[in-house]
Amino acid sequence: MAMPLRQSIKVATYLAEQKLRRRDKFPLIVELEPLFACNLKCEGCGKIQHPAGVLKQRMPVAQAVGAVLESGAPMVSIAGGEPLMHPQIDEIVRQLVAKRKYVFLCTNAMLLRKKMDKFTPSPYFAFAVHIDGLRERHDESVAKEGVFDEAVEAIKEAKRRGFRVTTNSTFFNTDTPQTIIEVLNFLNDDLQVDEMMISPAYAYEKAPDQEHFLGVEQTRELFKKAFAGGNRRKWRLNHSPLFLDFLEGKVDFPCTAWAIPNYSLFGWQRPCYLMSDGYVPTYRELIEDTDWDKYGRGKDPRCANCMAHCGYEPTAVLATMGSLKESLRAMRETVSGNRE
Repeated sequence: MAMPLRQSIKVATYLAEQKLRRRDKFPLIVELEPLFACNLKCEGCGKIQHPAGVLKQRMPVAQAVGAVLESGAPMVSIAGGEPLMHPQIDEIVRQLVAKRKYVFLCTNAMLLRKKMDKFTPSPYFAFAVHIDGLRERHDESVAKEGVFDEAVEAIKEAKRRGFRVTTNSTFFNTDTPQTIIEVLNFLNDDLQVDEMMISPAYAYEKAPDQEHFLGVEQTRELFKKAFAGGNRRKWRLNHSPLFLDFLEGKVDFPCTAWAIPNYSLFGWQRPCYLMSDGYVPTYRELIEDTDWDKYGRGKDPRCANCMAHCGYEPTAVLATMGSLKESLRAMRETVSGNRE
């Protein structure tokens, strides 16, 4: 796990505070969507399926920042849509960083070089660039040629300017262990990004492509083979060791979607950003009025093939905090990752 030591300490302190206050549900990171509009039409995403009137909307700065502060989460992932299309995205980031929130701005990087001057490097801020494979594979997934090359150049420029850069890669049933190894080696060794996040594709109901999502056993077999030979220890993966164990099928966990809540133009989304069972205006209503026990594999058929980090990474983190052995294991990997 390559999370910076300062961030690791803050998250660990936050978790300890929740335990002392005997809170059984709390957010680790908020998925903030200040718009749904995007400049790409990725086959595995359904966000741009909203009506034209919705796609034109942009969340006001005060509303975006207020929602994060309301939740109390120490980290924020700003997604969409494409966040760099929001005319005040730099101000949203600036205010959240000023509040000492760790902010990850998710982007396809098509506008990154053009907008980079609006941002300032900070240990509390990172660009999170979506990369689903090497050139041919990535451009196919986003349905546009040249996107991979632009993303690579943007990452290089951001690194040159002193920004932290992470990546997020989604894998489908068209991927093989070798394609995963190739893209993660490239990101880790050639581009030398700071951290990498990986996720098996979830069957998002509004996505144009419904044929290439992974099942649970497919996911386990895929990652078990990709992680073989010491690759897990070599790559700077932004995941807890237990979540990586989960992807391999070494352990299983229940879903804790409440730990990564989603806030968008419609409000707080039930139960997670991948499923929509309605919205509520306040974070308190989301936590207190949602029947969390009815979601997860074996409970809701929509969850049958889900192994996404938004539901299971928090469970792995909580399990880590509840075990001295796993806490020490995660600490060793954090220190090792920071030395590299």
